[in-house]
Amino acid sequence: MIVVFGSLNVDIAARVDALPRRGETVPGRDLAVGPGGKGANQALAARRAGARVAMAGAVGRDAFAEVALAPLRAAGIDVSRVEAVEAPTGTALIHVDASGDNAITVVAGANGRADAGRVPDELVAAASLVVLQLETPAEESLALARRTRRLGRRVMLNAAPVLPLSPGWLDALDVLVVNAIEAAALAPAFGAPSPPDAFAVHLARRHGVAVVVTLGAQGACAAADEAIHRVPSLPVDVVDTVGAGDAFVGALAAALDREDPLRRALACAAAAGALACTGRGAQASLPDAASIARHAGPLESAIVTGRLAP
Repeated sequence: MIVVFGSLNVDIAARVDALPRRGETVPGRDLAVGPGGKGANQALAARRAGARVAMAGAVGRDAFAEVALAPLRAAGIDVSRVEAVEAPTGTALIHVDASGDNAITVVAGANGRADAGRVPDELVAAASLVVLQLETPAEESLALARRTRRLGRRVMLNAAPVLPLSPGWLDALDVLVVNAIEAAALAPAFGAPSPPDAFAVHLARRHGVAVVVTLGAQGACAAADEAIHRVPSLPVDVVDTVGAGDAFVGALAAALDREDPLRRALACAAAAGALACTGRGAQASLPDAASIARHAGPLESAIVTGRLAP
């Protein structure tokens, strides 16, 4: 089982020909309102990839709360640790351009009051993996990460949106997932070089953390256990990149939960991330386990693995 502590949002997405620049107003072609939030997206992605999932976080006492929670309930995710608080449900304002690229503004709302204390020790002990992001208070996530490690369970952090993090975070993690921009932003504080491969290798070697850096259309790289893996991307016709990173994280978590080897887990994650780009919406586009498995085999065969230089 996977426990996800993180954000639950409602996404308000507009499709535009080009992303607005500073001070610019652009016409939108479509408007969609639907569930989102990195925590909820990753929980649903893991569930669709075949894992049993419990979600913890916070929503408001407003109409948006049910929009955020309904798909999780429908998928069979345990949401009993999602608290209703006196703040608006988190909201994301999204622009998606004609090429599928996006710009997003997130208003934390209730997510800013998410309490890791609502994740009891017995739930952590029953899980194989706790998944965290940074759309909820970082201090709450760090406290849960440390408690999870004390209880002998694994911790995965998707360090997004990127925030200043102390090197002490690395002692509380088993898996770190970032994109290339986030890796470059975190590198100085972690005393690491910023190029994705070098960043991953440095942290894996110095801190014993499995590090995955996603590279968009170039796939991903990962360093762990004295090996570096270069993962190709699955060629797809991109419709919308919103949620692709969350699909990657959720599928990676599901694969690790079922004890897949890292190469296989990376292939599943890369397949899920690419497939999520072929549909619209952060959650509606998340692929199921059968689709992921069908595409993961060829990707796994194409992964290039090398030993870390001494």
